[in-house]
Amino acid sequence: MKEDLVKLHHARSQKDFPGLNLEEGEYVEFVIRRAPVGIYLIWGLAGIAVVTLLICLGLLITDNNAAATLNINQSAIAYLYAIIFILFGIIGIAAFVAIRVYKSNRLVISNSRLFHYQSLSLFSRSTNVIDLASIEDVSYRQTGLFDHLLHMGTIRLSTVGDETTYTFKYVAIPKARLDSITHLVHVAKKDNK
Repeated sequence: MKEDLVKLHHARSQKDFPGLNLEEGEYVEFVIRRAPVGIYLIWGLAGIAVVTLLICLGLLITDNNAAATLNINQSAIAYLYAIIFILFGIIGIAAFVAIRVYKSNRLVISNSRLFHYQSLSLFSRSTNVIDLASIEDVSYRQTGLFDHLLHMGTIRLSTVGDETTYTFKYVAIPKARLDSITHLVHVAKKDNK
């Protein structure tokens, strides 16, 4: 019965995560993504930039005396309009790129391995595959008022042997995630004995 359930979980995981190279009998337990508050922060910063540009645009449209005082002709004002509209586009593109990079960071935890996908930019990505049995220490850290108010933190994983440390920032409810990972690490170590 248990083997049938494992096969079912394995087939479902292969369907849901086609990019993962899952071994026989391996299946995804859960996925940890970054907290959504980062997306709101990105949109907030983009909104502030857009409001600032709208204020500049409003000043250009309504204050003709400033243009006369500064001795700016109509073609220079047209160039300023063009620059402002190009900046609107740049802000929008930058916000979408930042959100895509933010969302592409994740931890996929299977019953025997952990897949750490990290993206720093559109052109800077890395993937680390860690055997759960080789994880020596799992911890989390919440620093500052921001982390405590929003129930966010950083998960840290240390491995045996080469003593590599992997960190995953902006995790929602890191204590619960830590407990889940720790349980799977203990199960994997018990199975390897």
